Amino acid sequence: MNIPPYPHPIIAREGWPFLAGIVLVSVLVSFWSPAASIPFWILSVFVLQFFRDPARSAPDGELNVLSPADGRVVAVEEVRDPYAERDALKISVFMNVFNVHSNRAPVNGAVASVSYFAGRFFNAALDKASLENERNAAVLTTPQGHIVTSVQVAGLVAKRILCYAKPGDRLYAGQRYGFIRFGSRVDVYLPLGSRPRVAIGDKVQATSTVLAELAPTDAASSE
Repeated sequence: MNIPPYPHPIIAREGWPFLAGIVLVSVLVSFWSPAASIPFWILSVFVLQFFRDPARSAPDGELNVLSPADGRVVAVEEVRDPYAERDALKISVFMNVFNVHSNRAPVNGAVASVSYFAGRFFNAALDKASLENERNAAVLTTPQGHIVTSVQVAGLVAKRILCYAKPGDRLYAGQRYGFIRFGSRVDVYLPLGSRPRVAIGDKVQATSTVLAELAPTDAASSE
């Protein structure tokens, strides 16, 4: 099953109720006291920028692994992928409240599994957040046979992880598949032999930034 392409309406659909609510409150308070409404209008602008969801163009390259989120790279390391049960290269992107929080598929692939894990809400920039915070892991299999795991991780104030992908779905690289509200991170686990294209501290954009390049197919088939 293919998930229909998401029509980019500039403002994420997840934010429509929040934006409508705060704008309505701001308008009502303005009638009572324009001065008193200023903080509400400032909050309206914050909600507007938080839920922005711009369309993005993906670079060409069938072996590219695209960033699933906007933010800053906080980890590039070899670890154990607990979701696909293999050693892997992990690249983590931390999103603060000023980043776009729409999550995109890092590769073309079929969804092999989607697993939700309840957890805590540590600062998402910390390493322990990967395995101790609330999270949702999607394991993808690319047409070339690579296994790529994309994990949405809740942060200190993130209280809702949304994932629209289901086992059996087919995603295209850069496709919108989820959203995390209010500060979080995304961990991407790649086959060993993948070549990182980013370093810790780099700022990245969902879909537009290539995080890494997967190894050629013959290497993938030997996993």
